Amino acid sequence: MAGRYFIITEGIGVELHPDNVNIPTLQKLKEAGVTKISIGIQSFQNKHQAVLGRDAVDGAVLSDMLRAVPFETVSIDLIFALPEQTFEDLKADIDLAFKYGANHVAVYPFIDFTFTPSTVRVMPKRKKYELLNQITNYCLDQGYIRTSIWTFSSEQNARYSSMTRDNFLGFGCSATTLLREQFKINTFSVEEYCRRINQGQPATSLTLHFSLRQRMVYYLFWTAYSTKVSAADFESFFGVPLKKMYGLELFLARRLGFVTQHKSVDSGDIIYKMTLKGAFYYHYYENFYTLSYIDKMWGIMHKKAFPERIEL
Repeated sequence: MAGRYFIITEGIGVELHPDNVNIPTLQKLKEAGVTKISIGIQSFQNKHQAVLGRDAVDGAVLSDMLRAVPFETVSIDLIFALPEQTFEDLKADIDLAFKYGANHVAVYPFIDFTFTPSTVRVMPKRKKYELLNQITNYCLDQGYIRTSIWTFSSEQNARYSSMTRDNFLGFGCSATTLLREQFKINTFSVEEYCRRINQGQPATSLTLHFSLRQRMVYYLFWTAYSTKVSAADFESFFGVPLKKMYGLELFLARRLGFVTQHKSVDSGDIIYKMTLKGAFYYHYYENFYTLSYIDKMWGIMHKKAFPERIEL
């Protein structure tokens, strides 16, 4: 159905709560053209689910549902940096995720948003660093493909992320859309979203109009989420060499040990790949960005469906 209105190049993804993973729902999604699903499990261990206020997940039932209605990509979201969480806990969760039917696993750090009540203690920075490295090394040792800072797949084409795409469309409450010159976010209000859609109006709550420099920074920040940046892709998108715009920054990143530079034998393209050190600092600054900007924006949008303006 989506093909009637859009040219779909990288599939259609839907986020699911574990309670929604049942055969009737999965069949409807597949019939509608959905090719990728992401399930917010967080942890298969009751002790961590209790900390997050979530119910336990029956892995065997989950596995049966996913076998009955297969998708191109089945991603399972897990959380790390919970209180008292160890590498052994995370290793077990990762193993179970792939065992129960995922071909893509995302292991995101716990973030304590200010607009949600939480008593979860924040893990020290050093411990987070150790866990992220342990997770990465374990997954690579198992032969999984690192597709971004926090995601790993068991198959080459199993990917689930809008962050590393040049453009994407988002549908539903709080969904975001990235265009070449604009970034849009839909209202967080279910009632207002439905009212706008029923009236044939866009449910966009806020729109950011990029300057060229802002678009470049946005492109680089989220492309780096994939742990690598292609100079050829940057130039193709913007029509200007990456080194001309950010040569000094890339030089400093290499000197500080955040990235390494590689040249493709086949294409001659220059690829900047993130090191483990670089990946941690990316995580650190992404967390800063989340708390400084996304946390504030989401907090306001939880209270007002269509704010006139937000200054960050």
